[in-house]
Amino acid sequence: MTKEALIAKLKEIIKPYVQDEQAFNNLSEDTDFIKDLKINSANLVDVVLDVEDEFDIEIDNDSMEKMLSVKAAIEIIEAKLAAK
Repeated sequence: MTKEALIAKLKEIIKPYVQDEQAFNNLSEDTDFIKDLKINSANLVDVVLDVEDEFDIEIDNDSMEKMLSVKAAIEIIEAKLAAK
């Protein structure tokens, strides 16, 4: 799966939780889920669960704690997919 395809899937997953539409429209690898998109920590857990379901992967607690930006999420998803 290409990075662009991953970002597109990620955007679909996080869209319902985003509180800052303008930041979402300008989403890039550097976008921070909490600071930029204003996703609260409870919803961040929902995002992780949705990512697990979408990509059929399991994200451990260490990875979950690092998954705070688009770039980190992509790196974790790619690593988990490669390990399958």
